[in-house]
Amino acid sequence: MDDQGRGPGPRPQSAEGPGGAGTADPLPYEGVWRFTAPAVDASVPQARHAVRDLLLRQGVPVSDDVVQGLLLIVSELVTNAVRHAALLSPMLAVEVAVGAEWIRVSVEDNHPYRPTALEADHGRTGGRGLLLVREITREAGGACDIEHTASGGKVIWVALPLKPALL
Repeated sequence: MDDQGRGPGPRPQSAEGPGGAGTADPLPYEGVWRFTAPAVDASVPQARHAVRDLLLRQGVPVSDDVVQGLLLIVSELVTNAVRHAALLSPMLAVEVAVGAEWIRVSVEDNHPYRPTALEADHGRTGGRGLLLVREITREAGGACDIEHTASGGKVIWVALPLKPALL
């Protein structure tokens, strides 16, 4: 699978590992899954349920806290794509990549606008989605970023460790 403009974020190692020695087989739950959905409100719960069902079906050894954070992140990222990118990007893509010790989820759309996490405005009722995503990611000991795709759109990705971070 090619990078498709996703940048340098964490990815599962192949069975050969980083050194190419070929000493370990991938774990049964490791892999990359991608699905597309229309940029409509109904896709938000569908994406969340699809990710949850994938984790269960693959037997990913992830804590309940990490799952809940990840599902909230998926909801926020898909909601942002639906609300802000649907006009120029009627379809969105969700990718889930699972490695031996981490999980990465990304949401991609074809809208060129690259959002920024703004400072919280307590007078507003919305607009805190990316702040929430960054906070959940930070508390879990993960990483997140927003990058342009080769096709001119963007992908927002979050990688979290399978085990919760010790504070």
